[in-house]
Amino acid sequence: MTQVFNKDGLALPVTVIRVGNCFITQLKTESINGYNAIQIGYLKTQQIRINKAELGHLTKNGLPPLLHLQEYKVPDLNDYSLGQIINVNYFKIGQLVNVSGKSIGKGFSGNQKRHKFKRGPMTHGSKNHRAPGSIGPGTTPGRVLPGKKMAGQLGARRITVSKVRILGIDEKQNLLILKGSIPGKSGNLLSISSSDQLKKIK
Repeated sequence: MTQVFNKDGLALPVTVIRVGNCFITQLKTESINGYNAIQIGYLKTQQIRINKAELGHLTKNGLPPLLHLQEYKVPDLNDYSLGQIINVNYFKIGQLVNVSGKSIGKGFSGNQKRHKFKRGPMTHGSKNHRAPGSIGPGTTPGRVLPGKKMAGQLGARRITVSKVRILGIDEKQNLLILKGSIPGKSGNLLSISSSDQLKKIK
């Protein structure tokens, strides 16, 4: 992360993302698939790194081997064509986007760190400092109900940050400047979609 200054001199925390050239690898229509969507491929790679099904799918459409494939729903397909390249020109300054990625893994964590639980008394003879306490009734139902907040793996899962504003675009280097933080560590693979676009589809 870094910071930029707006017109009023206020420092804004930002994250700089490099957007790769993505290829449209498939067009899904409402008449055939039941909905309108585009499939996007990213990161050219060697043929040996992808399976034969994906390789045949890409070769049939005259595209190079691509390591990552992702599908996005769109209102209509008039502005898209097979093999079209999508980069930062697809976005505009001030636009709100949703950013999805794998969060940083923090290992096995307790309730205080994982769920923001309050700790127990530290003095006056109390022995329940960071313990979870009661986790359910007794004989009835005689089990721990699903979804109970307990200690476990923290992070290392796919999360989405919604309505992140684009503050700047560098077309020469394919960079997006987003306000605030985004999921994952440096070098993480991200999925960026328009917040307004998802509203229209719903």
